[in-house]
Amino acid sequence: MTQAPVLILLGPPGAGKGTQARMLEEDFGLIQLSTGDLLRAAVAAGTEAGKQAKAVMEAGQLVSDAIVLAILKDRMAAPDVAKGIILDGFPRTAGQAAALDALLADAGQKVTAAISLEVDDEAMVGRVSGRYTCACGEGYHDEFKQPAKAGVCDKCGGTTFKRRADDNAETVRERLKAYHDQTAPLIAYYGGKGVLEKIDAMGAIADIRKTLGRIVAGVAA
Repeated sequence: MTQAPVLILLGPPGAGKGTQARMLEEDFGLIQLSTGDLLRAAVAAGTEAGKQAKAVMEAGQLVSDAIVLAILKDRMAAPDVAKGIILDGFPRTAGQAAALDALLADAGQKVTAAISLEVDDEAMVGRVSGRYTCACGEGYHDEFKQPAKAGVCDKCGGTTFKRRADDNAETVRERLKAYHDQTAPLIAYYGGKGVLEKIDAMGAIADIRKTLGRIVAGVAA
């Protein structure tokens, strides 16, 4: 029996990871697992790992890799992830990637594809600076993705939109630098394992979706 896909989307802020992950959910029945969402859900559910995470966060500290992995392990045991998962926000470093490999190996699984969304840094500054989100979570952009009807969300019909305070040019450049310093080495890590795929993410959203779909269909076959 072929294992369900375990996909990792790599790319700097604004590369389109969230947008493409939602499309992969629609196209293949995969489940996007965002580190932030996982932590909040575990804290709300009061799981053992969630209690540990809550104590750490209330102390104003960063949640350790061990706690994040424990929460991820619990979540991956749920029946709704049977068709596969997309990891968003984890791993961020080669050390975390190695720990994830060990966790998956214990479950008889492995990363089936790490997909790097390749972008131009300066283009990213403009892309991120122009994005905004509906209250339902659907993402939009001043230039690349406007609602069909101005001021009305295509997905839920809502009219409440917001922009992240840190989506400005100066902050975006700092976040890009942090990405290249900390997360880009994962590209070499997964390249060495033979599971790396690279996609030009500067094109149209629909074209990127098609390319991703071909990759996922190949590893899920």
